[in-house]
Amino acid sequence: QVQLMESGGGSVEPGESLRLSCVASSTAKNTHCMSWFRQASGKDRERVASFAVGSDTPFYADSVKGRFTISLNNAKNTLYLQMNSLKPEDSAMYYCAARVGYCSASLSLYKDWGQGTQVTVSS
Repeated sequence: QVQLMESGGGSVEPGESLRLSCVASSTAKNTHCMSWFRQASGKDRERVASFAVGSDTPFYADSVKGRFTISLNNAKNTLYLQMNSLKPEDSAMYYCAARVGYCSASLSLYKDWGQGTQVTVSS
C-alpha cells in the first residue's frame, strides 16, 4: 500500500495561485498513475488531472485546462498540482490518488488515497 500525504491548500482570492504537493511513501515504486481529484461540498469527487509515470502527456479536466499543471518529481516521490488563475468554483477538498495501471477517472480503481487538502477561493 502507498501512503500519500497532501499539503499546500489554503484560502486565496480569485485569480491567485496555489501549489499542492503530494508526498508518496517509498513503496510507490510500482505506481503507474498518480492523479489529483477534488470534491466540492455536496458534489461528487471528480478527477482534475492525471500523470502516467513515463508519459509526457498528462490529462486535465476541461474545467482546469490552461490553468493547472500536474508534475511529478521522482527523486522526491512528490506529485504537484500548480493551480493558477483560481476561481471560486475551484474551491474543494483536493486529494491525490495512486494506482498500478492506467490512469482513469473511476474512483474505485484507485486503492491509495491521501487525506486531502482544502482549497478555498473567495473574495
